Amino acid sequence: MQDVSSTVGLAHFLSQSDIVGKTLLVALLAMSVVSWSLIVFKGVSQAIRGRRSERFLRRFWNARSLDEVGAEIATHGARDPFAHLTAHAMHARAHHAKYGAAKLEEAGTAQDFVTRTMRTVLDEENTRFENGLTTLATIGATAPFVGLFGTVWGIYHALLAIGVSGAGTLDKVAGPVGEALVMTAIGLAVAVPAVIAYNAIGRGNRVLSARLDAFAFELLTFLSTGQVLRTDPADAEPAARMLRPVPKRG
Repeated sequence: MQDVSSTVGLAHFLSQSDIVGKTLLVALLAMSVVSWSLIVFKGVSQAIRGRRSERFLRRFWNARSLDEVGAEIATHGARDPFAHLTAHAMHARAHHAKYGAAKLEEAGTAQDFVTRTMRTVLDEENTRFENGLTTLATIGATAPFVGLFGTVWGIYHALLAIGVSGAGTLDKVAGPVGEALVMTAIGLAVAVPAVIAYNAIGRGNRVLSARLDAFAFELLTFLSTGQVLRTDPADAEPAARMLRPVPKRG
């Protein structure tokens, strides 16, 4: 009697599948590697960015002057979004005070120039937050369908083989069909972590972006008036909109 374990299983399915089935499996494995690489990289980066941001904000609000803040940035570097925004805003104010509106991008008052600079930095930071998330979303959306296509393809060839052999009993059909269904399971195993990570990382990015918008409003007010205006993110949202790029029409 033939050993059932030798004729049923993923290895047996792969040995019976053609180039299309094997290509789909390799594609799913590659998607899994890319997905987990992004999950680890983005997760670690987000955690490090959060800790560095907290340290800089403590130093910023405990500083006695902007000169002290500048010295802190020069010593520790602008390694987080808040320090990056502060360094560029302070440099823009000093540059405009020294050279004035020498070029078209520097036209207007010092506050206008600082505002444009901060908008650019906010765009850069938000773009950096979103890097890799499109790939995670694509993997989460397409992996189940790649697995399903592999299942359909495997069942099709299994049924053809069964039809040629003429053995259409349940014990002959269940094995090949069950093996083909493993492709759907692999597709789901690839997609589920990608979707969960996309939602978790996206939420963390939205929270950090909201805090950065609120800080940008406070920083602009401080640079313009020399006074600190502490606000909650919800209170700063209307005023922070002035720092966001205006959507293009048409």
